[in-house]
Formats: sequence, C-alpha cells, structure tokens
Amino acid sequence: MRLTDRFDLTGRVAVVTAGPGGLGGGLALALGLAGAAVAVVTADAEEGGHVLGKLRAEGVDCAFLPADTTDPAAVQGSLDAVLARFGSVEVLVNTADVRAPGAALDLSAADWRAVMTANVDALWTCSQVYGRHFVAQGRGAIVNVGAVAGSIAGRPHFDVAFGASKAAVHHLTTCLAAEWAHHGVRVNALAPGYLSSDDSPTTDPRVRRHVLEDTPMERLGTVEEIAPAVVFLAADASSFITGSVLHADGGYRTA
Repeated sequence: MRLTDRFDLTGRVAVVTAGPGGLGGGLALALGLAGAAVAVVTADAEEGGHVLGKLRAEGVDCAFLPADTTDPAAVQGSLDAVLARFGSVEVLVNTADVRAPGAALDLSAADWRAVMTANVDALWTCSQVYGRHFVAQGRGAIVNVGAVAGSIAGRPHFDVAFGASKAAVHHLTTCLAAEWAHHGVRVNALAPGYLSSDDSPTTDPRVRRHVLEDTPMERLGTVEEIAPAVVFLAADASSFITGSVLHADGGYRTA
C-alpha cells in the first residue's frame, strides 16, 4: 500500500451540509476530488445548485438533497435519500453557519438565536441523525467546521454569538468523539482562521490590517488551502485521531 492510499476516499460517500459563502462547496469539491461520492444537503436551493455544478464539472458522482438541517425529520429524510441514491454513507461534514457581527451590547435576541440555531442546533441535529447510522454500522467519520473564533476573540471584528457558537462546536466535537469512539465513529473539527472570501470580515480594510498584523504568516488563507485538512480527517490517514480540533489559521492563535 502506498502512503497516499490512506488519503483516498474512493468508494465512500460523504454528506456535506452547505451554506452561503463557498466554504461548504470548496470542502465538498475536495472530498470529491479525493474519490468520494458527495451529497450536498442544504435548504438553500441556489447554493445547492451552485455546489452541484462545481462537482459535476469535475466529474464527481454527486447529488443535491434539499433539507432544513434544523429539522430532525428533514435530516432523517436526507439520510434516507443518500442511502437510496448511493447505497451507503461513511462521512458527514457539517459546514453551514451564519454570523451576527457587531457590538455585544447591541446584539438582539433574534440574532443570537439565529446564530445558535444555524451553527449549533443544526450541527447537533445532523450529527445525531447521521451518528445513529454510523454507530449502527460500526464506522463513520464526522468533521465539524468550527473556527479560530471558537478559541480566541479577534479584533476589531467582534461577533460574540459566532464565537460562542464555535466554542460550542469544538466542545460538542470532543464530547461526541469520547462517546462514540468504541463504536468505530470518529468525530473531529477543523477550525479555520481568516479566509479570503466575499463574505469575510476582512473586506473591511481596518479589520484586514489588524488580522494581517496578528497572523504570523501575514496573509489570509484560502478554502483550497484548508480543504485538504477535511479530506485528512475524513480518511484513513487520520484513523487514530478523534476528538481533535485542527486549527488552520496561519498561526493566528500564537500571536
């Protein structure tokens, strides 16, 4: 066996929950290029169609399954549809999230709840529904997308709800990993730093200056740079890794 075979996802099926911003699509593409068949799950039909187009352009066996990821019945329906379409599922990648930037004293109850619903409740629902299937089959890998904001507060871009939700994602990851390890199910998280994207807070020049000063690599990351880390966490290359939060932040937390 070659070392690279440990990163090969050929014959496996990955489910990716996606939201606006391109991160889910980039991670889905990386999984597909590693050999996996990919099912994209999101209530956003436009985003789902966009991701599907990118996957098909690269020859990836894929499907778009519209579902409200906060609704257990809808998530169960997506699992049933994946099994009917592909015959199996071995990987779940939870990527969808939202933000509510601004001063903590000005944050509305509705905005707080919207962030927690999308970033924590939906991730928990998907993890529980797919986790039941993984436990029953005795194997599976879950990768949750957290954020460097779940470990450290950035400046001057404040987003208390987003940071708190990602801290919850990190801890939920370790709790599920501990509980499901003896069932053959691994649960890890990827915590990206600041990335170059249209919806990044670094589009504000003032924020960008502080971020670059506080990042030892002195630049923003890209989705293409962090996507291989998800492939690693989903593949046999990380078979003895569970309960970990892998930071991909250009050294931001060390500054």
